[in-house]
Amino acid sequence: MAQFPVWDPFVRLFHWSLALLFAANALVIDPDTLLHSTLGYVITLLIVLRLIWGLIGSPCARFSSFPISPSAALKQLRDISLSRRFAHRGHSPLGAFMIYNLLFSILGLGLSGYLITLSGGAGFAWAEDLHEGLAAWTQFSIVLHIAAVFFESKRIRVNLVRAMFTGIKEIPRHRARD
Repeated sequence: MAQFPVWDPFVRLFHWSLALLFAANALVIDPDTLLHSTLGYVITLLIVLRLIWGLIGSPCARFSSFPISPSAALKQLRDISLSRRFAHRGHSPLGAFMIYNLLFSILGLGLSGYLITLSGGAGFAWAEDLHEGLAAWTQFSIVLHIAAVFFESKRIRVNLVRAMFTGIKEIPRHRARD
């Protein structure tokens, strides 16, 4: 097994904090309360900090280490369909698409939520519709993300959940791919 450092402490803390706060805000807290808005602002701040860290952070945290690549994503889908078991040292191409999707969907949630509070309930009905649509899309994306993590962990035989806790991805040497 080869060990690769991935997901520095900031990224791991961000990930688990975001997961916990988003789940609480989406599933537990009444959306008509001040606590919902406050947590929404905290979540939005987390996203902004992650966007900054994606530009100046550690090499594995930088967006340049997992660019969006349709051709690489198609190659990964081809590998999946042909039962090829390559593991990427950092985020896979499909994983990169999901990360950008989640970052910008949650940022959109925060901004649309802010617009709702600005309007005081008057004249910004489109912002509330957008907020509810983004919430549904983000929740769907999170379920897909979790399912994909478990699917890929089993398929490539790499414990991705453990890597998100430890910051170290253990990959069989013959399966590692940049």
